[in-house]
Amino acid sequence: QVQLVESGGGSVQAGGSLRLSCAASRYISRSWCMGWFRQAPGKEREKVAASYNGGRASYYVDSVKGRFTISQDNAESTLSLQMDSLKPEDTAMYYCAAGPYCNSLIYWGQGTQVTVSS
Repeated sequence: QVQLVESGGGSVQAGGSLRLSCAASRYISRSWCMGWFRQAPGKEREKVAASYNGGRASYYVDSVKGRFTISQDNAESTLSLQMDSLKPEDTAMYYCAAGPYCNSLIYWGQGTQVTVSS
């Protein structure tokens, strides 16, 4: 069993930055996929970014490309999400997830709230 704990959420004004971190309770294989998801009230959960192939490949949803950067520290089994140029529409609960494949994410964190005001 792996526990994921997110941190770094908060409230910022539009244009600001936040850095989310996700720490795993034990070592996660570098071959695993780790990703960030978000869910705003009344909306479906959305995959924001993912890191796979040992951090050599990444995915971003179109709405965050050029503004968010995902990074994976294989040695420490941590995942980060640098969020710049934040917009009010980025407001959501952000979740970290991990699994053997990006379409098989079996471990999830409890989430950290990000609120962006205009």
